[in-house]
Amino acid sequence: MAYTFQFLDDIAMADLAFDASGDSLQDVFQGATNAVIEAMANSETIGSTWQRAIDRADEDPAELLFDWLSDLVYWKDAAGVVFSKSDVRLTQQEDGLWKLQAQLYGEPINVSTQELRADVKGVTKHLYRLACEGGRWAVRVVLDV
Repeated sequence: MAYTFQFLDDIAMADLAFDASGDSLQDVFQGATNAVIEAMANSETIGSTWQRAIDRADEDPAELLFDWLSDLVYWKDAAGVVFSKSDVRLTQQEDGLWKLQAQLYGEPINVSTQELRADVKGVTKHLYRLACEGGRWAVRVVLDV
């Protein structure tokens, strides 16, 4: 897997933006996932006592990625957790449907032991774009904080 992500200071002043890229669609999904995880907290300060399996499918990989990143925000709020890591597996079915199978790892929020960062409220469609250019996949994401 080869992916990168970088936070962008000059894109969204009141929000948090990042670009993620990868050699494959799988890689860009993992890179974007890790960017959202790191936006919320320093993953090195988070354990893995909480786990959740997530399965999603969509014909459009851009919509699938958007919904998946939104799942991270949902579980942060619904379960009161932050994440240490996520294993993401993306496959394309014979009928063209993209399937995501992921495992989230984290633990309940604890301000005394964790380095918390932004309280991400949601993933926005503002400037959202997933594309393959020059054989490399890239996504731009703006998070509402």
